[in-house]
Amino acid sequence: MAAQLSFESLKQSVNDGIIDTVLVCLVDMQGRLMGKRFQAQNFINHSWKETHCCNYLLATDIEMATPEGFASTSWESGYGDYVMRPDMDTLRLLPWLEGTAMVLCDLLDHHTHQDVPHSPRAILKKQIADLATHGWVANMATELEFFLFEGRYKKIAKTGFRKLTPISDYNEDYHILQTTKEECVMRPLRNHLTAAGVPVENSKGEAETGQEELNIRYSDALCCADNHTIAKHATKEIAWQQGYAASFIAKWHHDKVGSASHIHQSLWTTDGKAVFADESAKHGMSETMRHYVAGLIKYAPDYTYFLAPYVNSYKRFAKGTFAPTKIAWSVDNRTAGFRLCGDGEAVRIECRIGGSDLNPYLAQAAQMAAGIAGINEKLELAEQTRGNIYSDDSCPDIPTNLRDAISCLQSSTMLRSSFGDDVVDHYVRAGQWEQEDYDRVVTDYEVARGFERA
Repeated sequence: MAAQLSFESLKQSVNDGIIDTVLVCLVDMQGRLMGKRFQAQNFINHSWKETHCCNYLLATDIEMATPEGFASTSWESGYGDYVMRPDMDTLRLLPWLEGTAMVLCDLLDHHTHQDVPHSPRAILKKQIADLATHGWVANMATELEFFLFEGRYKKIAKTGFRKLTPISDYNEDYHILQTTKEECVMRPLRNHLTAAGVPVENSKGEAETGQEELNIRYSDALCCADNHTIAKHATKEIAWQQGYAASFIAKWHHDKVGSASHIHQSLWTTDGKAVFADESAKHGMSETMRHYVAGLIKYAPDYTYFLAPYVNSYKRFAKGTFAPTKIAWSVDNRTAGFRLCGDGEAVRIECRIGGSDLNPYLAQAAQMAAGIAGINEKLELAEQTRGNIYSDDSCPDIPTNLRDAISCLQSSTMLRSSFGDDVVDHYVRAGQWEQEDYDRVVTDYEVARGFERA
């Protein structure tokens, strides 16, 4: 990915007083940006090659608590440092923050200066390298769905998250009138992201009250994940600036549809030829594509955790909500877990399982690992499933809860071979802790249901 701001341009902008702050960021297990705000001249003089952070940042839950059970770090080991090495190809302006630039970092072991294997960027980079041994690159795009609510986060939190009011009053799927009312958030989001080097295609209303979708152009896998992460972060900040709150929770209410993050993907040669395309073959799918998709199908239970990492994520999988419930592929059919899209060189497979709460680096890496396994094993792709796949009992179910998804991940020989045992065990522990933390909490639902009647 070409830098949106060269180091020399940064120096000049700092000298001219245009930029005074550089955000130096890593991506955590939850797909969030963590890091430091550097005085810009200090970054240029001292920190553009590396800085440091506590190694607990890849061993926390969503609340930033420090659960026990991670082999990589602990209280016993003293929670030491990681090296944050800026990837200067990601340096860019953040136009929605005054005088601010940002750079993403790779995480290195403090002692060996080797990649931290369970860091999200390193996991994806390993899959990219594995694919390169075939002479291929993966191009991907992720759709970002989210809800906008009235009021900022702090105001909503003070209500106990019980008085959530979406920005609109009705289903706004493709609705131009309603989305005009939301341009105070969506227009600066599109324009600022574009100015920051994130190639936005469009935004649209989605199929629920207050639900939005942001679409970013296809790109190589690492750039796609970087763009996704920056866009998600920008959405929250820009909505906050305008007096609203953006939420990427997969299912915010049982009567509302959930939010997805569909992943489109295809393979290309290094000289730009579409590996998936064969116009003489059925559906235009090359033999390589059929093997790849067969891998996605076979190993879907193994990697579902990376598409649905929280207890809430599984509330989204509901019939008749455009969220899939079955592991099946079909041609241009939105009831399938995997949808064949496009034709000619644009032919691609869309994974519809992932929720808006996924970490794009982990989700894309897991998809690539499964696809590569399908190619290496020369898996045969079954015929497409037609019709309403929600009601097709011949198709296997997507894991229906976090506990089952963790079990599938833990027993996955494919992911252990591709990611490594230590990496799989790290994320198994992350999933187990999410389940343990949920299991200890008494919910409002339980109290209301059983307080008098039980």
